[in-house]
This record gives sequence, structure tokens and C-alpha cells, in this order.
Amino acid sequence: MSERGSEPTINMVIAAHQALKAQKPLVQCLTNNVTVNLVANALLAAGATPAMIDNPEEAGRFAGQADAVLINLGTPQSDQVKAMHKAAGGAHQAGTPWVLDPIGAGSMKWRHGLALELLEHSPTVVRGNASEIMGLAGQEGAGRGVDSGMSPQTAINAARELLKHACAVSASGPVDTLVGPLLDRHHNGPALVEVSGGSEWQPRVSGTGCALGAIVAAYCAVVRDPLSAAAAAHVHVAVAAELAEEHIQGPGSFAVAWLDALDQVDETLLRQRGRLAVRWLDA
Repeated sequence: MSERGSEPTINMVIAAHQALKAQKPLVQCLTNNVTVNLVANALLAAGATPAMIDNPEEAGRFAGQADAVLINLGTPQSDQVKAMHKAAGGAHQAGTPWVLDPIGAGSMKWRHGLALELLEHSPTVVRGNASEIMGLAGQEGAGRGVDSGMSPQTAINAARELLKHACAVSASGPVDTLVGPLLDRHHNGPALVEVSGGSEWQPRVSGTGCALGAIVAAYCAVVRDPLSAAAAAHVHVAVAAELAEEHIQGPGSFAVAWLDALDQVDETLLRQRGRLAVRWLDA
């Protein structure tokens, strides 16, 4: 069960990170077969527990037992698609938080239709690049397959549109853009969270975006407010990427260093390097 939270802060991120490490949530992943190994290892490094249950015989029931679910449309095949529908339905029925990563939505007709069908099961968070968020919302983007030609800031209106179906929406890029409802003494409505940092090497390693979606799901399992959970995940991943960049020679060494850094992130690093800004959007 999600609830509307207060403004995300670095202190909130630190508390969420501590909860993740303490609880080690079980995250069911129905994900891209190109990146499945990196996704599983990224979850382990971040502090969660992966379960790559993506067959139709088990996916629906397991979604009710897991702490969170990731559904990633990277390489959907017929049996996995059946499992995705069952997992999304099972998660929604059980109240399990789940994340939709709509890879290729908007630019590829068949998987765009699949993403729209999955939206009917009310994902907790939709996480993608700007073109995917815009395409899923029915707006014209500049995507080419799984690539994005748009900045995350261009997807703000599309993200707000998708809040009809999800509790929070995030578009990743040089500055990650997250949209969702917040509540405080002075406001009650949609807010924008921008998470800066990260590394230019991230898009040069296949699977960093897929892993981010899984880590968002993990944080949704330990933080009741989906926008705050997504913000904590984005900050964790960005800080790890910055740390990894200091010790690499290319994309191969970045992938290894990033996994190490996901594990090394702690309160001190989050305070030193974590950067997020919040502003309210006009109703």
C-alpha cells in the first residue's frame, strides 16, 4: 500500500538506504534477457535479493509473495509476456509494489500495446527514458528503439499524464526527472524531483537502466511513498556511478566498478555526493 509522502531529502534517502540494507527485500524480476545477470548482481550489490521468476507457471503467485516486482519490456517473448500479465495482476491484487520499465514504448507498436495493457494493473512506478515516457503517454518523442533523443525535462508533462495510472514516474538521463504527488502543510499536489550526478559511462554499459528499474522496485519495498522510494534509488545509483567513474579505464571496468560502488555507498557518501532538488508543479 503506497501513501503520499513529504518532500524527499538526503536524510530521507539515507533512512531509505539503511532500511534497504536491513530488510534485504526480495525483488521478482521479469526482465531483459540481455541484462539479466547485471540486474541480479546490481540488486545484490545495492542490498536487495533478486528472484528472476519470469515463467507463466510461477510468476503470478510469486508476485504475491515477493516484496516488490520489476517488469522490464526489453526482450519480451510469448511465455514471458504471459508471465508479465500474471505478475502484474498478482502484484496489484496482493498490494505488492511493482515497477514498469516500458523499453521501446512509443517507438515499437507491439510492445507499446503491451505496455498499455500492463498499465491497467496500476504500477507503483513507471521508469524509463524520456522518449519511452512520452511515447507511453501518447506524446511524440524522438526515440529510436530503446534509445532516447530527448532530455528528461521534456517528459514532465507526459509523466504527469501517466500519474493517472502510476503513483510516480521517472525519466532518467543526465539529470533524472521524477514526478509524483507530495503533501505538506502548504501544498498538496504533483511535485518534480530532479536528481543530478551519475556518470557519462552509464549509457555505455548495457543494463544500467534495467538495473535502476530493479533498484527502484527494491526501494519501493521499504519506503511507503513511491516518489520518495524512486528518488532514493536514483540518488543511490547516481552516487555509485560517480564513485565508480573515479576508478575505471573504459566501459568494461565501469560495469565492475559500479557494482562495487553500489555496495560501497553509505551515509557519508550520500551526504557528500547525493544531489536532489524538489519543486512543486502547478496544478
